[in-house]
Amino acid sequence: MTNGIVSYSLPFVAAYQDGAVLEVLGDPTRREIFEMLGHRPRPVGELAADLPVSRPAVSQHLKVLAEAGLVVARAEGTSRIYELDPQGLEGLRDYLDGFWNRSLTSFARYAEKQHRAKGPEHGQEKKR
Repeated sequence: MTNGIVSYSLPFVAAYQDGAVLEVLGDPTRREIFEMLGHRPRPVGELAADLPVSRPAVSQHLKVLAEAGLVVARAEGTSRIYELDPQGLEGLRDYLDGFWNRSLTSFARYAEKQHRAKGPEHGQEKKR
């Protein structure tokens, strides 16, 4: 019971453990739904009309995206309108920015090491 409360209260934190959000977006249909919602909020029926899967399948994909903290739903009359969750996107961006920054730092270190190994005469014009 406690796990359910923690997961409900902190779905995004839990989803980021073990790269789960990236796994969620690894599914082509979920990724397409995610991208469609990036253009504008939509109800399930509208999403399903533009996809080669059933409405229940779209609902299941939306549930997975919501559990990962990427999508939220709001009631509008008798419909539920789904949209991207800004907090979830912020967390995803932070994760990707961190990954990108570590990669660039690693590349810079490697390039500097290669430059030093070749010596100062490589890549520089001789002074007259």
